[in-house]
Amino acid sequence: MLGELSLLMDAAPESASLEDYRTAVLEDNVILKNSAANRAKSFKHLRELYVLNAGDPVFGALRMLWHAEPEARPLLALLAAATRDELLRSTAETVLAAPEGEAVTAATLSPVLAEAFPDRMSAKTLKSVAQNAASSWTQSGHLTGKIRKVRARAAATAGSAVFALFAAHLLGARGLQMYETLWARLLDVPEHELDALAFAASQRGWMEYRRMGDVAEFGFSWLESSDRG
Repeated sequence: MLGELSLLMDAAPESASLEDYRTAVLEDNVILKNSAANRAKSFKHLRELYVLNAGDPVFGALRMLWHAEPEARPLLALLAAATRDELLRSTAETVLAAPEGEAVTAATLSPVLAEAFPDRMSAKTLKSVAQNAASSWTQSGHLTGKIRKVRARAAATAGSAVFALFAAHLLGARGLQMYETLWARLLDVPEHELDALAFAASQRGWMEYRRMGDVAEFGFSWLESSDRG
């Protein structure tokens, strides 16, 4: 839902509450839907994927980095959604394992979803979920193409690296173990490039980073601070 999320985040201030987001979508129609029913449906999905509550650490980090580094937005949206959407997350390994230029379509993802969630979805629902997943991976830059989608390389940035490492930190990973998590691998870069992005982020004050050989320490005081100005 990158398009809807972008419209909502641009329309609402960083201090917005859940009720502010609700009003922006349902009453002000900032996401430009053509009916009240569609606005309600979109708001439900946005809340399910992104919480829309600055008190939630994942959404709080998303909100801060969204304006700090606009070019990171496609990956930020994907990373945040993957923390809550198990269906999307179940297709990640298939997408990441595909070499650049290889076709990765809804037909590729359908059997992956069927195996991960046996007897959970009808054939029609399975097809729809696979199409939505393929669309999400296209919006994030992991796939490219309109009809025939093929594997591409996502454009990782310092901001998206901070978010990925913060998500790994929230899940209990520490040190260089964080580079091995799904969230870090979703950045689509080798370890030395991720390391360089982490250093660049530390230079901007977005995180703390110290490394000596195979020992690394990361801190996220900016994202964790109650003063998010």
